Amino acid sequence: YLGDGKVIAILDAGFLHADTLAVFDSARINNQILGTKNFVNDVSNNVYQDHEHGCMCLSCMASNIPGTMVGTAPHASYWLFVTEDANTENIIEEYNWASGAELADSVGADIISTSLIYTTFDHADQNHTYADMNGRITPASHAAIAAAEKGILVVAANGNYAAQSWHYLGTPADADSILSVGATDYLGNWASFSSVGPSSDGRVKPDVADMGLSSSIVDPNSGNIIQGSGTSFATPTLAGAAAC
Repeated sequence: YLGDGKVIAILDAGFLHADTLAVFDSARINNQILGTKNFVNDVSNNVYQDHEHGCMCLSCMASNIPGTMVGTAPHASYWLFVTEDANTENIIEEYNWASGAELADSVGADIISTSLIYTTFDHADQNHTYADMNGRITPASHAAIAAAEKGILVVAANGNYAAQSWHYLGTPADADSILSVGATDYLGNWASFSSVGPSSDGRVKPDVADMGLSSSIVDPNSGNIIQGSGTSFATPTLAGAAAC
């Protein structure tokens, strides 16, 4: 139950310092990081400089320091794709996501783990509505369904909006034939921030839930193990379990 032989593609905003942190030493030594691609900045194509979110998600699966922190799939192999521009929120990021999913298929990924959720944008004319959350309208949901049809297990965060005016799921979690992931505490109780369903066409969402309240993650800046909360961390934890 270590994820041997499985390939996981992570679509995120950046993997700050994942190329140097000690928690990923085993993954680097054993050549488990198969490759990277930056769809936002294809000039530098560096995924290790921009943002910390993907690194924290990666630690839920790939960290391997026995006695300190071991992720849910420490022997799996990984592709690291930056599709999210953390400085903005524009619908082109959904098309970046689609490009990342297409590349994941091309390189033979078994699983896509994505803790990216799209609802509204910097420009109101791009905004989604709850009615759009039916798995058949947004660019990201179309891409997620296409990936699922290719045989990839897509594991997507449901969102952290339960206490906000938009309290429903976002996309691509609304897609059919994927696993959208909600967050619980360590006892399995619903985390009050975790976005609720159903999808706008009445399907149960999230499909599954996992611990996402005070999850153990790595701090990309210090290398220390800290706690963080969100469906962002429930998702890779569950994706690693799926790999096993």
